This record gives sequence, structure tokens and C-alpha cells, in this order.
Amino acid sequence: MPAVPKHRQPIINAAVTLFRRQGYARTGLNDIVDVSGAPKGSLYHYFPDGKSSIAVAAVEEAGRRVAATVARLAEECGSTADLLRAHARLLAGWMRGSGFRNGCPITTVLLELAPRERAVSDAGRKAYAARLSILRDKLVSDGFVRSRAETLAVLCTSALQGALIQARVERSGRPIEVTAAELAGLIEREARN
Repeated sequence: MPAVPKHRQPIINAAVTLFRRQGYARTGLNDIVDVSGAPKGSLYHYFPDGKSSIAVAAVEEAGRRVAATVARLAEECGSTADLLRAHARLLAGWMRGSGFRNGCPITTVLLELAPRERAVSDAGRKAYAARLSILRDKLVSDGFVRSRAETLAVLCTSALQGALIQARVERSGRPIEVTAAELAGLIEREARN
């Protein structure tokens, strides 16, 4: 039976945290070692292709976490509009809790590496696709036709990503909350027509 990869997940978790806080370029391998507690040799063992392969794993992990959060909210909330408002409260709270130091680890890595690092771009595409799929399905359950639900899911995801950046710059959760409220209102109005 193969050995359990003891240090792989701590390395990925450290990379998610560090990339979210300081970006890809400002995060060194020694930073990842320090935060993860893993021996430096473990980096090369689990990620022989170097730092960009750690970025791929971090984007995949962050994508799973975001998709799990959005899926949970989709189950708990009666409508997509409610889901957006609830997600905005969570995002704004997380940003406040970090002193607005944290951003989205997916976005920070993609802004620095896409499109030149194909594997990172592919991981980001899959991460966004998972989130879009959940939103699309929730919108369809709200009565939207699939094509319109897909368009609205892209709008919602893109707008909230931009709001996260603006919130970090302004050191305020307001951009996230305003964006979600406007998106929710748009969806509710369109659903009534």
C-alpha cells in the first residue's frame, strides 16, 4: 500500500493562504515551507515541476472550497438572489476578518500567471466552471432558461470577483454587498417578468 502523502496537503493549504494574502510572485518556496511546516524536500517530492505546479494545486483546492461553499448556500437558500446576498455576507466578513489583506487565491494566481502557464489557466477554468455550474443550476431552478441562466451565472461570478478586488483596495465590504444586492435585484426583477 502506498504511503499517505503526509505533507502534500499542508503545502497546498499554505500556498492557498499565502497566494490569497500576498500573491504568487511575492510568495517564495521558503514561505510555503515555513507556513506548511513541511520539509523543503517535500516541495520537490510532491511538486517536481516547481512553484507553478504548487499554484495549480492551490487553484484546484481553492476552487473546491469555493464550489463547496456556493453549493452549500444553493441548498440552504430559497433562490439565487438569496444565495448571492448570503455569499456576499460571507465574503465581506472574511475580508473584514483578514483586515482586507486576503483576496481570492484563484484570482490572484490567475492574474499573475494566466495565460502563459497553461496548467494554471486550466485549473482556474475548472474552478470557475464548477462555481458557474452551481449558479446556473440554481437559476434554472428559479425558472430561468438554461442559456439565460448561464449568462447570469457568468455575470454574477465576474461581478463578485471584481467586487472582491475593489473591497480589498477600499478596505470595505461595501463593494461586495452592493454588487450582490444589485445582482440579486436584477435576478428578482427578471424572474418576475
